[in-house]
Amino acid sequence: MARDVGDAAAWSEEAARRVWGGAIPLHVHLHDADVTALPPPPPFLTLGPRIGYLPLLVPIIKAHFSSTLPPGVDTVWFEYKGLPLKWYIPIGVLFDLLCADPERPWNLIVHFRGYPAEILSPCEGEDSVKWSYNNSLKEAAFIVTGNSKNVMNMSQADQAAMWESVRKGDMDSYTNISTRLKLGPFEDDWSVATSSAERQQGSDEPESPGSVRPCRVPVRLYVRRVQEDLEYLDDAIAVSDWESVSYINRPFEIRKEEGRSYITLARALETLLPEFFSSKPAADTQPVETADSPPDNSDTTPRTPRDGDPAPGSQRGADLANNAAEVKLVRVQGIDLENNMDVPFLWMANYLKNPECYLHVCVYVGAGI
Repeated sequence: MARDVGDAAAWSEEAARRVWGGAIPLHVHLHDADVTALPPPPPFLTLGPRIGYLPLLVPIIKAHFSSTLPPGVDTVWFEYKGLPLKWYIPIGVLFDLLCADPERPWNLIVHFRGYPAEILSPCEGEDSVKWSYNNSLKEAAFIVTGNSKNVMNMSQADQAAMWESVRKGDMDSYTNISTRLKLGPFEDDWSVATSSAERQQGSDEPESPGSVRPCRVPVRLYVRRVQEDLEYLDDAIAVSDWESVSYINRPFEIRKEEGRSYITLARALETLLPEFFSSKPAADTQPVETADSPPDNSDTTPRTPRDGDPAPGSQRGADLANNAAEVKLVRVQGIDLENNMDVPFLWMANYLKNPECYLHVCVYVGAGI
């Protein structure tokens, strides 16, 4: 038994390390309007960390294209097949959401002028990304603990060290700091049994969130509409605007009376997205907490910018459900799971989450587009 537990812990840690070490090969092209010298520069090939953000790559990308850029102030943004990319969404999530059939390398266009302010919120480089990350972390803390004090009370040194660990993809340094926030791990029956045994051996560590209060898991859902008759992912029509994507914050909660149990991804999605994964009417679900509606009585600072996101997920989901939408794909950290829905959900929440403590889930649904 002890060996089995040790093996499980080892491959769980390996899964987390693969998330932190994962990267998307990027083939970055300079937009024609920004080319001021001939011949035009060759594209720039680099790796975009799955847990990273596009603005953090700007310094190395700009260095490659600097000899041909026009004079003036840079307003950098990225585009994929005509769609301006939201800078605060992690690179891996953007890739999973927009590349139905994974494109490697991922061909992006970088612009240094003409920022689409009507579509994207302002981005002042790394400072904006750091601010967005911190707000997401506070939101996650509020979901898990009911307030954000553990994050807001971090020392300046810890805040700086945590951000540096995220920026550099240093999982060990991040873990050393994040464990003090007590935002996990979430427990299922297997981990409760093992952790209880550890406590019987005299551990003074406080229990994790799921052991003393209703367990609430921060989840971000990205629901993308594709063709109703889609059979092959490489035939999916590219996302032309963000109106075809619903971006939803909908925490998954396990109430005390239900106890802790083995919860599959299928069961979690039946609760999170009953519009698509459950036979129950959407009206029976609990209110949706979307990216545009902060939690009541939150002590967080202003929330992450959402630059003209789609309408609240409840209405969008209802519209899709009314059209008898069919789930075509479920993807988490680059893993297609629609045929493996018995994966333990709380294990995913512990080891496949991003550094801001959200589990990001991309769902493709067939509907009229």
